Amino acid sequence: MSGEFDLGQIDEVLSTARSVRRKLDFDRPVEREVLFECIDVAVQAPTGLGGENWRFVIVDEPQPKAEVAEIYRDVLISIMTERGMEMKATHKALIDRMHEIPAMVFVCVDGEPMGDAVSNQVGFYGSILPAAWSLMLALRARGIGSTWTSLLSARQEDIGRILGMPENTVQTVMLPVGYTKGAVLKRADRMPAQEVTYFNQWGTKER
Repeated sequence: MSGEFDLGQIDEVLSTARSVRRKLDFDRPVEREVLFECIDVAVQAPTGLGGENWRFVIVDEPQPKAEVAEIYRDVLISIMTERGMEMKATHKALIDRMHEIPAMVFVCVDGEPMGDAVSNQVGFYGSILPAAWSLMLALRARGIGSTWTSLLSARQEDIGRILGMPENTVQTVMLPVGYTKGAVLKRADRMPAQEVTYFNQWGTKER
């Protein structure tokens, strides 16, 4: 069946969906119909709960973008300070212009996890995060850069207020999106499969 697809192109999209924080066209709007196309792809993602409780909130107006950007800045600076880390230039570039991003796409859930057990958490978030990743890939395939950001999940009430979210809903990942502008997206330097894969038992590698 693999002959029905161009595996080179598919692997290229999967392997080069990098975070794009600087080389974005902040002046070119991302058309809503294009975002709808990407979300239509995203909702084909697997879900373990047997339902479609994902919801997407697109923010493309100046005021809410500015409010979200300010919260994002506060959270990121707090994390860097707590960890004693110096902020990367790419992260600083993003927060400096976050309010100018053409659109922000929040991947949300209509519902909440049932308890703190690992199985509940895995089942709940495992049924929404694949859609967020599929959305990022669909954007990448259309020349739109994005960044996987989950920092705002720490400020559920504040973001919920800005977005007008009802109770018992959760926002997980926010993708700031814009058409790329001179960005060269390459494969990351990752450990090879042979180094991170075991057979039958943890620690047992291929002989």
